[in-house]
Amino acid sequence: MLPHVDVPRLDATARLVGLSPVALRDACTGEPPRLATAVRVGLREDSFLVRFDGRDDGVIASLSRNHSPLWTEDVFEVFLSPADPATLYYEFEVNPLGAVWTGRIESPDLERRSMRVDSSWRCPGFSARVARGSNRWSAFLRIPLAPMDEGAAASRWRANFYRIDRGSIDAYSAWSPTLAEPPDFHVPKRFGTLRLPAP
Repeated sequence: MLPHVDVPRLDATARLVGLSPVALRDACTGEPPRLATAVRVGLREDSFLVRFDGRDDGVIASLSRNHSPLWTEDVFEVFLSPADPATLYYEFEVNPLGAVWTGRIESPDLERRSMRVDSSWRCPGFSARVARGSNRWSAFLRIPLAPMDEGAAASRWRANFYRIDRGSIDAYSAWSPTLAEPPDFHVPKRFGTLRLPAP
């Protein structure tokens, strides 16, 4: 059973931290991960908001330039698609230094072997900020939906949320575990569903 979440509409004063979180699981097994990560989501005006809060026993991050290969170090990731099945989806990443990466992925067969990545794609209005503390790091992402939806105002989006934690043993976490070995986040058949509120 793939997960789903009803995304609440937030007013200007509501904060994501006050919402109930969903927990990431081990991406390969679905079991509780070594390091806990909580994800909270909401909709404010026409932007999808995501907050990650992750425990960490040692941040690994050296890439400070946007659109660097952030997935080679510690990173939080969001995959979003207004289509079902998710033959076209969009990827958003942020690392502990606040660097971001975005991409547009075509996956006509819903498999990695046939997917095509456009790493030059940018989402106007996308922003991310991070905070680091003792044994943890957090990120807040604001993702405008219109650049991905082309005015269709989809009420259901396919999505997944991920984390890579690098270390002596790398850890891969997901909201909807992809159950792939070796770890692979590009498994759109395993995306969960976001149910957006009515306008």
